Amino acid sequence: MDRRDFLTVSIAGALHVSCCDANESSPLRVAVIGHTGRGDYGHGLDTAWLRIAETQIVAVADADQAGLTAAKKRLRVEAGFLDYRELLETIRPEIVAVCSRHPDQHCDMIVAAAGAGAKAIYVEKPFCRTPAEADAISVACASSGTKLAIAHRNRYHPTLQAIDRLIAAGGIGKPLEIRGRGKGDRRGGAEDLWVLGSHVLNLVHYFGGVAKTCSAVLRQDGQPITAQHVRQGGEALGPIGGNELHARYEMSGGLVAYFDSIAGDGTASEGFGLRIIGSEGVIDIKCDQFPIAHLIPGNPWRKPTEPARWIEITSAGVGKPEPIADLTSEISGHILPIRDLLGTLGTDRQPLCSIEEGAMTVEMICATFASHRAEGRRVEIPLANRENELTNL
Repeated sequence: MDRRDFLTVSIAGALHVSCCDANESSPLRVAVIGHTGRGDYGHGLDTAWLRIAETQIVAVADADQAGLTAAKKRLRVEAGFLDYRELLETIRPEIVAVCSRHPDQHCDMIVAAAGAGAKAIYVEKPFCRTPAEADAISVACASSGTKLAIAHRNRYHPTLQAIDRLIAAGGIGKPLEIRGRGKGDRRGGAEDLWVLGSHVLNLVHYFGGVAKTCSAVLRQDGQPITAQHVRQGGEALGPIGGNELHARYEMSGGLVAYFDSIAGDGTASEGFGLRIIGSEGVIDIKCDQFPIAHLIPGNPWRKPTEPARWIEITSAGVGKPEPIADLTSEISGHILPIRDLLGTLGTDRQPLCSIEEGAMTVEMICATFASHRAEGRRVEIPLANRENELTNL
């Protein structure tokens, strides 16, 4: 069974098969970790577990007392802790949801959860801040046998496999390149790359393979950034700089991929996503939108003789009705990602958006900083320096 067929089977199983048969009489115990005022509980990662019959939320940790009180009520639990380490030592949960949107806390929380014997961890994105942190997480989870999944929800969308089939069948002719963009709002540049571009680069990795090299430039108002432009990013992202970013990646699958972000680019965030450009068509993928993808048939460089057609791509294929009921809710509410994670327990399979995939996204982001520091020269991935190169720009 090849990679694409394997992924299709995995998703079908997550949608239609109970993944915790061995635990039917005893739900898996879930602990939720958030931090009010420091990333809070991003994108519903905390409440999603209320919809998973195979699990039961048994405790929550929040360093903010008022936030903890509110979380206990929201999650319908009695056990609450101001220190997540105390929660982990006391409760010893099977599953941990790391919900804070601030990635500076993720590494310590994940390593502690793995050390406390968690079987599975579901973590908000951005995954972590540096390749060094990703390395530490990988070592900790490998040592404990913990499965970890990252909440890049688009990565779990079954339409991705329909796109695979379309490309394999020659539906866009010869694939030529991948082009991704952030939202291009006020956060344009490095912040957009971290917060929103991480979704895009995760999909670039899926379709293009492993990133092998990166060349990039960061600009502030049109000029290359220098040390004076480096600042601590919002949402505890670490050092960032510039309101414009242009990156080029050579991918192991043979394609070249690009990512661009310009603050206030005037697109009304309609560019957030990526395009797979072929000689006879373009696949347009919109992150966090439903439908997620459209086919724009025809040579993209030929003068059109009629208005361009945008044909919806569903999990069943191009122009076909979506056969999966409530797919929008299953994806946006984290149900399908969580079921995929639970389906890996007791198996050798990793989650669809695993530590390896999360680490590659972080490498691709930090590679833009490394290349900029090298005056735009191409840098190899994995990076030699496992920290953020903007720290010492």
